[in-house]
Amino acid sequence: MQFTAKQISEFLNGSIDGNPDVAVTELSKIEDGKEGSLSFLSNPKYENFLYSTQASVVIVSKDFNPTQDYTSTLIRVENPYSSFTVLLDKYNEAINGQAEPSGVDKLAFVHPTAKIGKGVFIGAFAYVAEQVEIAAGTKINPQVYIGANAKIGENCNFFPGVKIYHNSVIGDRVTVHSNTVIGSDGFGFAPQKDGTYNKIPQIGNVIIESDVEIGANTTIDRATMGATIIKKGAKIDNLIQVAHNAEIGENTVLAAQSGVSGSTKIGPNSVIGGQVGIAGHLTLAKGTQIGAQAGINFNITEENKQWHGSPAQPLRNWMRASVIFKHLPDVEKRINILEEAIKKITAELEKNTIQNER
Repeated sequence: MQFTAKQISEFLNGSIDGNPDVAVTELSKIEDGKEGSLSFLSNPKYENFLYSTQASVVIVSKDFNPTQDYTSTLIRVENPYSSFTVLLDKYNEAINGQAEPSGVDKLAFVHPTAKIGKGVFIGAFAYVAEQVEIAAGTKINPQVYIGANAKIGENCNFFPGVKIYHNSVIGDRVTVHSNTVIGSDGFGFAPQKDGTYNKIPQIGNVIIESDVEIGANTTIDRATMGATIIKKGAKIDNLIQVAHNAEIGENTVLAAQSGVSGSTKIGPNSVIGGQVGIAGHLTLAKGTQIGAQAGINFNITEENKQWHGSPAQPLRNWMRASVIFKHLPDVEKRINILEEAIKKITAELEKNTIQNER
């Protein structure tokens, strides 16, 4: 396929700086760009690549002001990252232009009581239990398990190895990547006098609302009672633990290896960095932003605030503390020098006092 800068600009409602007739046939990262490729610049950290890339066309922000000479044709848009994502979608559709699979593979098991919508695909060795409902256009890829009474919305996509436990409820356009488990038992055990633990039955479920995407090898536990809830538009990375009765707010993003403890509620439009640990029974306000490896063990009531460190603190405080922490060896050395000086001064004063008394 070949498109000109002008055609792409019209598709993206952008404007052109450079040759509108230059043609591209592929997409590339800006640092790897070559003649005939289309790239984008969104993160300022990559600006230097614009001045050396061989990419024929680069998508940039409408407000971008170059500081050096460049050879590429620029397409200026409102949001370069979003615009390039649109092009990636179109490119993906073009190179994977074969018809979407549908129907039930002969090696899959579907219980006779299950209700399967129009255009649903169920791959080999998938298992669909009794009373399951799967709405139109959903793809159940090979080796997916769906437990009894689960309800799945339209146009979902479950990649190979996904496990959906009984009574789970999943909305429309939900994507779940391989080996993720939804609805496993919450971590509930009652300590006994003899030091042993009795398991607390986990009789709730998991509710995942529409337009959620969940990465690979993530676990979302069912509630003890009620529901663990992932609100619409949330994006959950690989290797994440969401515990029983937790609630992830609308359009909230969780990065890899983070853990959300039981009954904690994260407000909408929050951003949780990688390896963040959040204690149980907490509430995090709307728009909360937590830096990587932070530890949260308190409620956050102020909206749209950044937190870093463990235990976490406001960003500005953390930055100041980080500067001090880096200089602690020098500070210790200076304190030791001052202590020695004070000892000498004190000894000299004592000596003079004794001499004066004589």
